[in-house]
Amino acid sequence: MKILIVEDEAALGSAVRERVREAGHVADWFTTLEDARAAMAASLYDFVLLDLGLPDGDGRIFLREIRRTGSPVAVLIATARDQISERIAGLSEGADDYLVKPYDLNELVARIEAVARRYAALPDNSLAVGDVVIDLARRQLVRAGRMVDLSAREWAIVELLTRRPGAVCSRDLIEDVLYGLSEDVDSNAVEVFISRIRKKAGAELITTVRGRGYRLGGTDRP
Repeated sequence: MKILIVEDEAALGSAVRERVREAGHVADWFTTLEDARAAMAASLYDFVLLDLGLPDGDGRIFLREIRRTGSPVAVLIATARDQISERIAGLSEGADDYLVKPYDLNELVARIEAVARRYAALPDNSLAVGDVVIDLARRQLVRAGRMVDLSAREWAIVELLTRRPGAVCSRDLIEDVLYGLSEDVDSNAVEVFISRIRKKAGAELITTVRGRGYRLGGTDRP
């Protein structure tokens, strides 16, 4: 997933970003609402990890803005505010989960992935394509009964396509999911990763839809 971290504590924000990346996700980290708004306008995120006490305002303002747009992005509030009334307000305004500081980074990752599973369109978080079984909960791809070893970015592409079964994902969307805002992107990066996935998991797993992008399984369509 691509995750937006909004956290003004430098040590915590840096630690969270690194732990989230270790878990195989792409993460951008910002310390203000202004920068978070700009990031949301410039990039497509699957998940927002949101502090409430920020230098330029209350994170709940940002949460309400997100929900007013109808964005399907998942939001987890992570804050020092531990009053029951604050938790109720955050959840009522559209947060999917609420975590009180100080928190364990492993628990944070587990909560992020639990929320993401609830958002998935797959009832058991798995999908079969031919002899390939993709298990989002375990982050595994099995082909003909054998585990296939994918890099973090190869898995990110597989996960993106699996979470959108039948949909065509453009090259720009895939690039957006693979890279943070500060990272340079090679012009043929997506094609290289797709080629590697096909070599490992079979050419039939990902279809190129001419002029539009890629989708999971099926045959090419104009």
